[in-house]
Amino acid sequence: MKKNDSLLIQTCCAPCLIYINKYFKTRDISYDSLYYNPNIHPYKEYVHRFTTLESFCKEENVKLHHLESFRQSDWEKQLDNCDFCYKLRIETTAKFAKENNYTHFTTTLLISPYQQHEKIIKIANEMADKYNVKFLYIDFRPFYREGQNMARDHGMYRQKYCGCINSYNSSKFKDKITFENK
Repeated sequence: MKKNDSLLIQTCCAPCLIYINKYFKTRDISYDSLYYNPNIHPYKEYVHRFTTLESFCKEENVKLHHLESFRQSDWEKQLDNCDFCYKLRIETTAKFAKENNYTHFTTTLLISPYQQHEKIIKIANEMADKYNVKFLYIDFRPFYREGQNMARDHGMYRQKYCGCINSYNSSKFKDKITFENK
């Protein structure tokens, strides 16, 4: 990125942002974060992830945009939830970036080894072309564990499933997931 470029990061949660934040700060690259995650189930989880991210962004002096987006009611009806979810979040990010004069966008989804990396890249490149804004690709997966350790050391809430109702229902940690006190 060049000096006058601006970056918007679609952020799913603070634990996925914490290493990426370190990466950009050590390279003196500033960015803004966008919390747009209509897939998170249930609403208490959606709010808990947002408030954790909000606290981290305040602490790190990162501008946070929040597009209220909870819409779980239609999520189970999607035939391929991951594709639907990726496209919805990435397209909204690219469009928001263009409308708000960012030169580049990316997503914290790129840090997770559990996400479908090639699909994310394909969709992001399509949205970059559609909205005439550059997609910044960096493979952060090798730093996933370091980021999770940083989040744990920081005392961050770390969720046990991707976010949608289907990932919640199929989580091997489902019996440990509780929504009280959130």
